[in-house]
Amino acid sequence: MKSLRNSLLFIIFVAATLFSCKTENKKIVKTAAIEFKKEGTLTIRKGDKDSVLTKLNIEIAETEYETQTGLMYRKGMATNEGMLFIFPDVRMHSFYMKNTQFPLDIIYIDENLKIASFQENAKPLDETSLSSIVPVKYVLEVNAGLAEKWILEVGDTVEFTKL
Repeated sequence: MKSLRNSLLFIIFVAATLFSCKTENKKIVKTAAIEFKKEGTLTIRKGDKDSVLTKLNIEIAETEYETQTGLMYRKGMATNEGMLFIFPDVRMHSFYMKNTQFPLDIIYIDENLKIASFQENAKPLDETSLSSIVPVKYVLEVNAGLAEKWILEVGDTVEFTKL
């Protein structure tokens, strides 16, 4: 009799707990898409010649927050767009693709605005470190495949202007 009463009390407790719980509406938080913001233009030339390989609209990353965030959380870029990272020092720089949702070519540029090295087809969301191999001051990120399309080589020159 006592175990039946305990069982009934337990069932009443469980039922009361289940039916007294509030059901909350789950809120879906949508973040605004990060749009490209043209902050300058950049031209890549073949070696030291006047032969223009490409001209790009660029977004510039200079602050610590901008350089740490880069192109994270974005869906993509147009083929005539890129992000130029400007660092305060010349040193080895490494990048990774954490939270970057589309593949990139990463172009490392020395203090004399010459391409020093590049990493092609960096995989989205990959946290593998991609080193500049040599000390650099600038890094340009563009859509994957463009370095090959433009036939980039170490020694090609870059010039940019800020708006």
